[in-house]
Amino acid sequence: MTDLLDIRGLHAYYGKSHVLHGVDLRVGAGEIVSLLGRNGVGRSTLVKAAMGQVSATGSVRFKGAEILGLKAFQIAHLGLGYVPENRDIFATLTAEQNLILGQKKNVQSGRWRLDDMYAMFPRLQERRQVAAGVLSGGEQQMLTLCRSLMGDPDLIMIDEPTEGLAPKIVALVAQYLQALKEKGVSVLLVEQKLAIALDISQRVYVMGHGAIVFEGTPQQLRADAAVRKEWLEV
Repeated sequence: MTDLLDIRGLHAYYGKSHVLHGVDLRVGAGEIVSLLGRNGVGRSTLVKAAMGQVSATGSVRFKGAEILGLKAFQIAHLGLGYVPENRDIFATLTAEQNLILGQKKNVQSGRWRLDDMYAMFPRLQERRQVAAGVLSGGEQQMLTLCRSLMGDPDLIMIDEPTEGLAPKIVALVAQYLQALKEKGVSVLLVEQKLAIALDISQRVYVMGHGAIVFEGTPQQLRADAAVRKEWLEV
């Protein structure tokens, strides 16, 4: 399998605080990979560093080219999408205007159209003329996921998409992730809910104290009670 995203020896800092300690991680073409771990271990820092939002050292290669040091908008234009945990919607614009803003300019051959978004999340179509700021948390999460897709990424990094959502919406997010895989979009999923990650991923990483402490298949993680107890369970 060809690696779309290949992170090697990544170190990152917030001021004098050393957050990432030589992280290695890869995501292959058409693969869903989950990054698990407790809050505060560096998972969000990893995806922000890959997206050019946190200064870091080491190597981040995307589609074979080094992207560490590029600006976030340059990285996005290369086909790496990012859905932040805080959703970052444009509150005063309608849901549909938010989606249209996500489109790459001069891209006519993308995999996704507005109709695709509405087919995936019919609730968004019902609420398409509503200001994004008054949508529910679940609707805002759907909107953020879909807006990222409108840029037609080859790989999308999604930070805690199910945080604070009702179980019914969590199930919709899981369907969304499977739909991405079926269209050939790779996913790096930062997630705390073990069940959803193990159900949809081909491989999983577990992070602890800014380093990778486990890499393997969902089946291997299910079988490794010691890793789950030490690094995942509350």
